[in-house]
Amino acid sequence: MLLVRHAKASHDTSYNDFERPLKHSGIDDATLMAERLKNASIIPQILVASSSVRTAATADILSEHLLLPKPTLNKNIYEGGQKVALAIINHFEDQYDFVGLVGHNPDIAELVYYFTREMRDIPPGTAILISFEVDEWKLISKGMGTLTWFGSPKDQ
Repeated sequence: MLLVRHAKASHDTSYNDFERPLKHSGIDDATLMAERLKNASIIPQILVASSSVRTAATADILSEHLLLPKPTLNKNIYEGGQKVALAIINHFEDQYDFVGLVGHNPDIAELVYYFTREMRDIPPGTAILISFEVDEWKLISKGMGTLTWFGSPKDQ
């Protein structure tokens, strides 16, 4: 599974939180991370993303550069919390063995810790690859994952 925190978003107060767009630097960071994922051959079959503007835009950039279908948007990822995100993951279709989830913090950081027991700082635009030794999404649970790749736009 690939977990991605949305890239840097505008803090312009004329937008409500859900409608905040990516900053220009966020667009650049999402493009950079898509290229890093592509170069590392980390390409999920599909992306599922929060329907907030900044998260959907991050997922669109990733899908475009990784040549994936248009992301599936799920409004429940936005402000749903770690339990809701886990429920969404547990309901991924088993026909896909590699899915990317594009969401928000603190949920992404909490999922990384929940699955791997590793505490990580997750800056905007970060992508984390977690592997599991199970064949069904519904079986994924606490402590069952291994963090196998971590990339942030801050990395040089």
